[in-house]
Amino acid sequence: MLKILSTLILSIFVTSTIHAAEMSRLEKIKQNDELKVCIWPGYFAISYRNPRTGVLEGIDVDMAKAFANDLDVRLTFVDSSFGKLKENMTNGVCDISMHGVGVRNDRKPYMDFSEPHLVSGIYAISMKSNEAIKVWEDIDQPGNVVVVQKGTYMEPVMRDYLKEAELSVVDNFKAREQEVESGRADVFMTDYPYGKRMAALTNWAHLMEPKEVLAPTPYAYAVPKGEPDWLKVVNDFLKTVKTDGRLQASAEKYGLTPIVAK
Repeated sequence: MLKILSTLILSIFVTSTIHAAEMSRLEKIKQNDELKVCIWPGYFAISYRNPRTGVLEGIDVDMAKAFANDLDVRLTFVDSSFGKLKENMTNGVCDISMHGVGVRNDRKPYMDFSEPHLVSGIYAISMKSNEAIKVWEDIDQPGNVVVVQKGTYMEPVMRDYLKEAELSVVDNFKAREQEVESGRADVFMTDYPYGKRMAALTNWAHLMEPKEVLAPTPYAYAVPKGEPDWLKVVNDFLKTVKTDGRLQASAEKYGLTPIVAK
């Protein structure tokens, strides 16, 4: 009798385990009543934790709230970064990364991408007091140091682009500014949202852009690799917010209208 009971319990356990493994991500999210969204909380106008209030703001914060609301589940933000993106797309920490993730080939083995919601090229920030660098064409000159943040799409682009200037790679976005302010570097590379932020909120930053858009990069949402049903849910959400105006309204609120993907 005990042997039969043990076999029955084992069978139930195995069946439950198999069923749990076969559950789709959406089913797990619904069952747990929680959508886990990875963000980079230093991304101005995208997923930014305001240092004065501690409140998260930005277009992808708005979209994460809208997504959780449409799914009728709780929303949990998980602080991440571009440096941790690959890790967090494979370790189950989050269901989706929503912080303006650039669609890059070197990321595709580790994650799948939604349809793009934004598209930005590369911009440069220098000191207004730097008389040697006033326009984009002044940047790639011998003796100049150009800073990029590790893990961003600017890193591989600038490695290929720069022929004369030296490239410096730093670990976080604040270090880019510090390198330029201290004089250890001449410019740092960024995108439209952060470039506009620097020009608007600092008295030293000089914003430059190339005559032709450099490396226009689609920004999308990243999801764990090989989950087409979950990716479809995300794409259906994006289609909805583009159609009903929620994406456009959020872009206008944060000054991102020029880079909204059509």
